[in-house]
Amino acid sequence: MALVAAVGIPVWTALSPRPSAAEPGATPEVSIDATPAYPSSPAALEALAELETVPGQSIARYYRESFGQAWYDLDRNGCDTRNDILRRDLEQVVLKADTNGCKVLEGVLQDPYTGETLSFVSGADTSVLVQIDHLVPLSWAWRHGAEFWTDDQRVAFANDPRNLRATSGSVNQSKSDSGPAEWMPPSAAAHCIYAMDYVAVLSGWHLGINRADRAALERTLHAC
Repeated sequence: MALVAAVGIPVWTALSPRPSAAEPGATPEVSIDATPAYPSSPAALEALAELETVPGQSIARYYRESFGQAWYDLDRNGCDTRNDILRRDLEQVVLKADTNGCKVLEGVLQDPYTGETLSFVSGADTSVLVQIDHLVPLSWAWRHGAEFWTDDQRVAFANDPRNLRATSGSVNQSKSDSGPAEWMPPSAAAHCIYAMDYVAVLSGWHLGINRADRAALERTLHAC
């Protein structure tokens, strides 16, 4: 199999600044590039205080299909979202030849949730060892306002790079659709950035938050 030269992609550490939106559920502008979500925890706490408190329940049942095709090429760059995020988050990336620089074959991940170094190798039995986590899970978003979005808005949310992180498969599975009250990254060193980025996604997409998750984020941010 022919390979192209390895390339280095900076590890993603935070979300883009909070975008403005004309109305709840309006699709924010997105980019693969990343800059700090908030300059400090007080700024995140201020944004958190502005979020609407909601019960965290939905009228209709959640289905993954409500957020469209998994890893849709939303930015029309010819690459699916999963490979976009792998190229962004992995180091020492090796790309498959003749895929227009899209398909990631190998790379090294500094797991943002554990701090561990993981090797990624594309394959039927190995790709699952590194997965793409939705910082704000899709079903969580559904219960906190996304139920009332348009189909296009839900597809955009599911593929928003600011809401996506590469992490170990086992960590992603352990998180499932849990909110901050039930799950935080295994590494305590990751809690502050996780909380600030979580708030940034909710704020950017005008999602609500339930009382338990609000309290969990407040505790984390006050300790930063």
